[in-house]
Amino acid sequence: MPPLATSKDGTHRRAEATLQFVPEILIAADAAHVYDELRSVVEGPDTTVRWIRQGEAVREEMNRQPADLAIVDMQIGTMGGIAVCLDLRLESDAGRLEPRPVLLVLDRRPDVFLARRSGAEGWIIKPLDPIRLRKAVTTLLAGGTWHDASFTPEPVAVPFN
Repeated sequence: MPPLATSKDGTHRRAEATLQFVPEILIAADAAHVYDELRSVVEGPDTTVRWIRQGEAVREEMNRQPADLAIVDMQIGTMGGIAVCLDLRLESDAGRLEPRPVLLVLDRRPDVFLARRSGAEGWIIKPLDPIRLRKAVTTLLAGGTWHDASFTPEPVAVPFN
């Protein structure tokens, strides 16, 4: 039974019991410093974080215990982030895995082309900062997409002669 709550006027009533959504985030990165950087931003009392060090283990882990979001580093051992994302997409398209959003952590702006082709719901470009990462995670957990516009080259007008 929920505990008694005291209102401003001094009356007592039972506090409403609420169920809180606690997102589970799977981080796939083989470098401990990348994991630490990601975990330090997304971990909290209202979030569960798991770590996978090999890209080939991500599908198996998502099958075993699905996460609400997979954050996948571009550079992970023998199966990088793009391959992991494609693997998850193919498995979900075949009906063998429940569709879950993937946030790719890209090393540089030109990797955006590959991220688009992989079907990732979102990507963020290194170097990471907590504000962009939190916005990306929040947006993806809410069902949206996040396409980091950082380091987008400015268009240059070229005069025609």
